[in-house]
Amino acid sequence: MEKMTEVRKLVLTALFAALAVLLSGIHFPVGPTKVFPFQHMVNALAGVIIGPWYGALSALIAGIIRNAIGTGTIFAFPGGIPGAIVVGLMYRWMRKDWVALTEPLGTGVIGVLLVVLILSPLMGKEFAFVFFFTAFMASSIPGSIIGYFLLKTLRKTKVLELPRIPES
Repeated sequence: MEKMTEVRKLVLTALFAALAVLLSGIHFPVGPTKVFPFQHMVNALAGVIIGPWYGALSALIAGIIRNAIGTGTIFAFPGGIPGAIVVGLMYRWMRKDWVALTEPLGTGVIGVLLVVLILSPLMGKEFAFVFFFTAFMASSIPGSIIGYFLLKTLRKTKVLELPRIPES
């Protein structure tokens, strides 16, 4: 894929955030969290297609909007943003589509550690870790798998081959 312009990355960032918000009605509550695999699907796609920082921005925007409309919780931020960053950084290093499957490392390890650091005085470290690890993984594993297969489909159908923008 040829190098993307900043405008293209911003447009795709907004589209990924919009996709996550549109699909946010499909979730199920687990304690104070809402398990939402489609956010992790979007993170997997965004990390590969637009990179770690724009992918994180997309997750941040989606988290803000989802919280504003009531389909998200505060856990959308530590549960979404690190996953997009990990996928994007791994893709920069490996250049393989399977790195979409690393999204649970960001969500299930980094995201959970962030939550545990904040909530451990209230819940206890062990309970907080086990609870949030289970909830975040229940969301991020299926989401990253869906994202990986969608990414492979987009590659196979050549949707990701972007047309050239004429020089001005």
